[in-house]
Parts: sequence; C-alpha cells; structure tokens
Amino acid sequence: MKGYRYLKDATTLELREPLCIGCGRCIEVCPHQVFRLSEKKAAVADRDACMECGACARNCPVNAITVDAGVGCASGLINEWLQERKLRIPGGGCCS
Repeated sequence: MKGYRYLKDATTLELREPLCIGCGRCIEVCPHQVFRLSEKKAAVADRDACMECGACARNCPVNAITVDAGVGCASGLINEWLQERKLRIPGGGCCS
C-alpha cells in the first residue's frame, strides 16, 4: 500500500519521544513506514503517510504514541487499494 496518502497535515498522530524506549514495535506494525529509528528512539519519518489505523499506539509498551484511530478512515484506504487490484468489488463503502 505504499504511496497512499490521507490529508496533508491532518493526522492526529503524536509521538512523545522522551517516553520512547526504542523497542521498534511501531516500525514493525506500521503498514506505511511512518516511523524510523533515530538515535535509538522512534521518530516520525513520514507523518502524512499515517492512515490513523492505531496499530502503533496499541503496540507501544510505554504509551509514547497516541492517535485517534479510525478518524483517518483506514478501511476506506484499504478498500480503495483492494479495488484497484480487483480484489474487492466496488461499492463496499467506507468505515463500515
């Protein structure tokens, strides 16, 4: 799903770097490579790639990440991607 974008500068994603322990879990679970490791801590590499699915926040062991999961309509982006690849029938709707 590389290359998909939501709205520029609209994500609710917040990373509190002082709390980060550098475990890398956010990097592992993010489907859009929003994070990278920098000086042994997570950093936001591509904020506008965030589709607000919430995987990073749910998997952060120290709650260094917050995001309003669902507001970016991750299911809508996923459905669009599936339709382009003819893996889903159009008209499936968004966020249902």
